[in-house]
Amino acid sequence: MQLEELKSLVLETLADMKARDVSVLDVHGKTSVTDYMVVASGTSDRHVKAIAETVAYRAKEAGEAPLGCEGLNEGEWALVDLNGIVVHVMLPKVRDFYNLERLWSAPAVVGTAALAHSR
Repeated sequence: MQLEELKSLVLETLADMKARDVSVLDVHGKTSVTDYMVVASGTSDRHVKAIAETVAYRAKEAGEAPLGCEGLNEGEWALVDLNGIVVHVMLPKVRDFYNLERLWSAPAVVGTAALAHSR
């Protein structure tokens, strides 16, 4: 399955599961871990777990078995690693605290020379 097809599958699944505030972050070139991070909110810990489990199930069904799933026991923040796409599903308060969208949209630090000059 191509990466764009997998991204479409993930987004369709999130829509089907009524995930809220879905964001797709293109992190290609910012990290070697993945190309996209998808961040979504669930309305309760059960909803977060159900969304993450369904994303993992549908990806596996399509021939893209997840490399790993985390946080399914607690349900405040669940992660599904689909290699080229990492899906984060969180409760709104957890999402606000970590603010992944801001973190991954920050410009990359090229060097530390600016720090030395600011002292």
